[in-house]
Amino acid sequence: MSTGPAGHTARSSDRPHSETARRTRLRRFLRTADGVTIDAVYEPGDVVYNGGTPSPSLGSLGSPASPPVTPASPVSRDAAPAARRPAIVVAHGFTGDLERPHVRRAASAFAQYGAVVTFSFRGHGASGGRSTVGDREVLDLAAAVAWARELGHTRVVTVGFSMGGSVVLRHAALYGPEHEGRTPARTNAVVSVSAPARWYYRGTAPMRRLHWLVTRPVGRAVGRVGLRTRIHHRDWDPVPLSPVESVPRIAPTPLLIVHGDRDGYFPVDHPRMLAAAAQDHAELWLEPGMGHAEHATDDALLSRIGAWAAAHAS
Repeated sequence: MSTGPAGHTARSSDRPHSETARRTRLRRFLRTADGVTIDAVYEPGDVVYNGGTPSPSLGSLGSPASPPVTPASPVSRDAAPAARRPAIVVAHGFTGDLERPHVRRAASAFAQYGAVVTFSFRGHGASGGRSTVGDREVLDLAAAVAWARELGHTRVVTVGFSMGGSVVLRHAALYGPEHEGRTPARTNAVVSVSAPARWYYRGTAPMRRLHWLVTRPVGRAVGRVGLRTRIHHRDWDPVPLSPVESVPRIAPTPLLIVHGDRDGYFPVDHPRMLAAAAQDHAELWLEPGMGHAEHATDDALLSRIGAWAAAHAS
């Protein structure tokens, strides 16, 4: 196993974004602590804000589920170095990757509030390795967070969806400031969207299908060919810290839990378990009419999440 730093760049292919030089897009392959190459993209964001939270262009901040956030005034990006701007690191769901339309849509919404790092988990997209469905993926997120800090950002927020939502919880628990040698990969705030509270949940039809996909050879073949996701054949050994076990270890890092009341994968007892485990440390937004993860997260909710992230990235 490699002992190199989580954010070490294995190889790079910086590709300027086609729009303008002012909006440079960097694309690199990062190397994780266990030697897997991770495809990652950095975008500096659309607007820099002078403290507080920007007024969003993608919908209203307030809702019955979340209080409004006081907006701040925008300033030129050229007048504010990266150290003054938050970076939002987006962790996608299972079978996603950084090029999927729903991931790009989330990244575009968050770019109103700071720089954005997107990446493909192992076994997904152009990244190497095979998916461990939320176990070793914490190393992928650590590499992406460390890269954001290497680029000069002193405030980093992780936002994860579904599988990525469980990964950001475990990452925050395992990479806090008290963990010697892991502080370059720590986060300043965490947003977990549509995450499970516990492992091996099979209480819904979509989750029973997912377990078939992951545990059966023919299922993994379907994942590889039909879903462009390469899944590891080995069981977890040892079983990683579960999301609900991770949450109490995140404090005092700010934590937001977002979940739809029509989530077809994980019913609302999952976010309520996570919030209860946080013991009043976390905010819980139960979104009326929302389904599961990135596909069900509309532009207004993405804007509210971005505003929360910018306000809590201290």
